Order: sequence, then structure tokens, then C-alpha cells
Amino acid sequence: MRDPDVTVRRILKVNHAGEFGAIRIYGAQILMARRLFPGIVPALEEMREDEIEHCRLFREAMPGRRARPCRVMAFWSLGGSVLGILTALGGRNMIWICTEAVESTVHRHLEDQLAFLAQRDPELHALIASIQEQELAHLRKAEDSQKRRGLRHALLLPVIGALTDVMIWLSTWGDSSWMRAEMTRAGRG
Repeated sequence: MRDPDVTVRRILKVNHAGEFGAIRIYGAQILMARRLFPGIVPALEEMREDEIEHCRLFREAMPGRRARPCRVMAFWSLGGSVLGILTALGGRNMIWICTEAVESTVHRHLEDQLAFLAQRDPELHALIASIQEQELAHLRKAEDSQKRRGLRHALLLPVIGALTDVMIWLSTWGDSSWMRAEMTRAGRG
């Protein structure tokens, strides 16, 4: 049996790292979009501000649970920056495909976390639930902003989602898979 406190610490660690990576994705996209697609910059800036706030909230929740930032923060930073630049170079639609892929993957993981935390850490559960609302708004914005859903959408959505899953899995040392399996066994997954 896994120690639930360790899993709670890993949830905080990966959520903090994920927000850190998202800040880098949006930052790189904003940098490119200012020249290429200035009309979408305000929406990207608003989403980045949300991610900055989420990152701060997760960081503040860490000490009381003896959690520390992820050891691979540099990978989250580099990966986020590269993904942001590449998707911006791919065009306006690619920016929204990236947002959709990342946010839909994050939403799935947040659902698992909420189920896990419901009886274990009500305070963290409430924090994640409030953050999830904003993440869902980002997902809806990305879906609504895509002009078309063609081959690039069909190919890149699962690739970016899988990369996000891999980073989450590595950052939680596999606890993300364990939580999903536990919730499935309990009939909640």
C-alpha cells in the first residue's frame, strides 16, 4: 500500500511543475504571437496570468505538506518554451491545438487527483477544484478558437497530450498511473 501523504506531495509537486511549464508555453507563444498573430495575444496573456497564479497557489500549499518543487523543473521550463515556440511557428491554430491538448490532459489528471483527495485532503481538494474551473475555461477557449480541425489537429492533439502525460508520469514517479488505477478499482475512473 502506498503512503497517501507521499502521493499528496507528488500531486503538489507535479501540479506546481505543470503550471511552471504552462507559463513557459504561453510565454513563448506570446513572444511569437506579438509579431505573427497580435489579435490572440490578450487571450494568451490572460491564460498565462491564470497559470502564474495557479503556480503560486501550489507553491504556497507545499510547505504544510512537506512537499518540494519537482527536481526536473528545468525540463518543464525547456519543454514548455520549445513547445510554445514550435506551436506558434505552426500557426494560430497550432497554438490552440497545443492549448487544447495540454488542458484536456491536465483536466483528466485533475479529475483523478480530486477523486483521490476528496477524503484525504479537503483543503487541497478545494484548491484544485477552483483551479480546474479556470483550466476548463482555457480548454473551451482553445476549442472555440480553432478555425478548423484538420489533419494537424488529428495528428498533433494526441502527440502533445502524450508528451504531457509522460512529463506528469515522470514527475510523480508513476503515482499518476497508480491513482488512476485506484480510482478505476474503486469504480470512479
